[in-house]
Amino acid sequence: MLNRFRKPAIRRARRVARIKRWDRPIDSTGERLRAWSNMLFVDHGIFRIAYLNKYKVTPNLWRSAQPAPYQIAALARDGLKTIVNLRGGREHGAWQLQKDYCAKHGIKLVEFIVRSRGAPDKQVILSAKKFFDELEYPALIHCKSGADRAGFVAALFLIVHEGRPVSEAISQLSLKYGHFRFAKTGILDAFFEMYLKQGEANGIPFLEWVEKVYDPKELERNFRPSFWSDLLVDGIMHRE
Repeated sequence: MLNRFRKPAIRRARRVARIKRWDRPIDSTGERLRAWSNMLFVDHGIFRIAYLNKYKVTPNLWRSAQPAPYQIAALARDGLKTIVNLRGGREHGAWQLQKDYCAKHGIKLVEFIVRSRGAPDKQVILSAKKFFDELEYPALIHCKSGADRAGFVAALFLIVHEGRPVSEAISQLSLKYGHFRFAKTGILDAFFEMYLKQGEANGIPFLEWVEKVYDPKELERNFRPSFWSDLLVDGIMHRE
């Protein structure tokens, strides 16, 4: 019984230690090398060096995986004004490097934290329109791989900022971007599909449905991921 309570406490303590390590300015060459090493080999950044999974959503918005420092510099040269980090946690060397390079190149770094393996949070969705309205564009949104949270937030952007229909915006969650709808991350597809059935079919605007009808617990009760898709995404690909 005691061990059951001890494990969450140990995980929390380790997480706090990681944040303390990486959520601070880089002040030496050694720290920079450690951040690069963590980004490449612990945070799987070595794969993103070869393929950033970067796509244009609209002329003013891009989506991608976690960018490396030289990729941030290239984005700055192309005129990017804002990077939106969807990951949260600040537990990796990529975050430390990203803060450093955004500051150096005059890019504003902001956070809009979402999750990919649980029902989307109602208040986060309701805050999205104001968030997008106040961003300085052109902007880039990113998660770890650019597949799931980036797709979900890109779809939200199209719906609440651009006024696009949900049936069109949901295409941002696609195998084209590396998104697997039958893994746990498929709950993001199920969220939009839930709206199409409960909201759009009854003439209820998207944000009104989110505020007055959407039930995250109902979504989680009804969603069942595929074992093999989940094994691929979480067990083999180590998605976040």
